[in-house]
Amino acid sequence: MISKILIANRGEIALRVLRACKELGIATVAVHSTADADAMHVRLADESVCIGPPPSRDSYLNIHQIVAACEITGADAVHPGYGFLSENAKFADILDAHGITFIGPTAEHIRIMGDKITAKQTAQELGIPVVPGSDGEVKPENALEIARTIGFPVLIKATAGGGGRGMKVAKTEEDLDEAVSTARSEALAAFGNDAVYMEKYLGKPRHIEIQVVGDGEGNAIHLGERDCSLQRRHQKVWEEANSPALNVEQRMKIGEICADAMRKLKYRGAGTIEFLYENGEFYFIEMNTRLQVEHPITEAITGIDLVHEQIRVASGGGLSVRQEDINFQGHAIECRINAEDPRTFVPSPGTITHFHAPGGLGVRVDSGAYAGYKIPPYYDSLIGKLIVHGRTRVECMMRLRRVLDEFVVDGIKTTLPLFQDLVDNPDIANGDYDIHWLENYLAKDKTN
Repeated sequence: MISKILIANRGEIALRVLRACKELGIATVAVHSTADADAMHVRLADESVCIGPPPSRDSYLNIHQIVAACEITGADAVHPGYGFLSENAKFADILDAHGITFIGPTAEHIRIMGDKITAKQTAQELGIPVVPGSDGEVKPENALEIARTIGFPVLIKATAGGGGRGMKVAKTEEDLDEAVSTARSEALAAFGNDAVYMEKYLGKPRHIEIQVVGDGEGNAIHLGERDCSLQRRHQKVWEEANSPALNVEQRMKIGEICADAMRKLKYRGAGTIEFLYENGEFYFIEMNTRLQVEHPITEAITGIDLVHEQIRVASGGGLSVRQEDINFQGHAIECRINAEDPRTFVPSPGTITHFHAPGGLGVRVDSGAYAGYKIPPYYDSLIGKLIVHGRTRVECMMRLRRVLDEFVVDGIKTTLPLFQDLVDNPDIANGDYDIHWLENYLAKDKTN
């Protein structure tokens, strides 16, 4: 059994993992940069270790410092959260070489799914439906031939990409050269790898993802889907479980396809298989081999603690439930509360002067923020997640409207006003939106 877990992350996810460890009776180690010395997870952990100055590359991405912190504290496992080193195969290999358990998938599976071309090929082999696209890397000299085969418009994507970086649309042949060139330049700057591939660009799809968990021995389950279609700049803003666009039959069919694929792969830990969904068809886009930001809404409708499952599987204890044990109850919505201007999304670091989290039945707030906390300018602007659960989507929306009026974060700008607008929008109320809806809505708002 794992006896002490080092949490190699910060912010709300570090606090989330810490809470799960405490519930399981496992000792915790918080690592932090000098900028995060007063963070809530650092205050609550059994031990804490400063691993460097504010820049991520010198602290949260510094593998040697994190391994040293494990050795100093005697931590026998590392939970990476999401972001930072959570999908770094080299990190998983190094921990294994030091006899430290990585609470996540194998390094091999991280590598397979971390390269978008290999991931797509693997998904096809496992029986997962994919978006029509190139068989491998696209170079300037073969881009036009491939695009004509696929049919315009096409989407150019970085093979090592994520978060919308290295992603460009070419609507016509005239757009293609610039799209490929720009995507390659962005990919090189963001990931140190300029390789790109090409997919058919879907006009008005939804973004649907399936939560899976495997034990690494050939057993795997799915925990339903999440609808993450409300995005800006390819970044998720609002997520729902279950999706307003799917029925029970569609949900269970795509869920079983994903679970079966993970059984064949002998996948270990939690993962998310992401799709574009249009006209009743699912198209694989990528797999995230980690815990997702939006995992709480899956926990709300299933009652299953995903971090507990991650730790249990990593400990060799297998899955705590079978597929037939899972019951989906009600509806859940998550709003990502960012320290940003709610219209321009410009980051708004600074000191929180007042902080009041809403409460009541079916309400959860995952946040490490508090009154007097100074949000540093060095990291992601996410400061909290508001999760609301109801027996129906209508009840969930009514509850969300109520708690948004209760939520107080003063001293900085946040995205709370955006969600107050969205919850009253008829398209959102009807579940009638796609991945372009929010950006179109914001564009119209700027012109009014």
